[in-house]
Amino acid sequence: MSEALALADPAATEALGRALAATAPASAVVYLQGDLGAGKSFLARAMLRALGVAGTVKSPTYTLVERYALDRGEAAHLDLYRIADGAELEFLGLDELAGIRLCLVEWPERGGSSLPPPDLRIALAVSGSGRMARLEQASPAGADWLDAVASYRRLRPTSDEVPRKIS
Repeated sequence: MSEALALADPAATEALGRALAATAPASAVVYLQGDLGAGKSFLARAMLRALGVAGTVKSPTYTLVERYALDRGEAAHLDLYRIADGAELEFLGLDELAGIRLCLVEWPERGGSSLPPPDLRIALAVSGSGRMARLEQASPAGADWLDAVASYRRLRPTSDEVPRKIS
């Protein structure tokens, strides 16, 4: 199952981040895919803010991994753009990510088999002055999550910020 959404502006991307955070399962891995400038870090930041991260939410482009304490558990945001080979990830302590509440991975294709499998894949692309987002289940938990996000959006259609579904 997958769903395509038109994100007209940054507010729509933030609304998607809030919807994903509000409906997130107890533990999840999200692969964020797309070209440079597609909005991967922006969406990750929106999700983390919606989950209660109040301090600075830094892009992990240079640190590779940023961790954040949440009300319940911990989140990790990985940016693997600078990784040349998945074997390099063994030095990042990814085995410590088992049981983490939310793991957001940008450029997952560079991590190879060293990464935990995703529950949800989100592909972002520039589209005119906005963005397109394709949300795709990658596990049974991901399928349930997509259903919950769709229900959440139906219950809150109160502003132009809500991402539009594309057929």
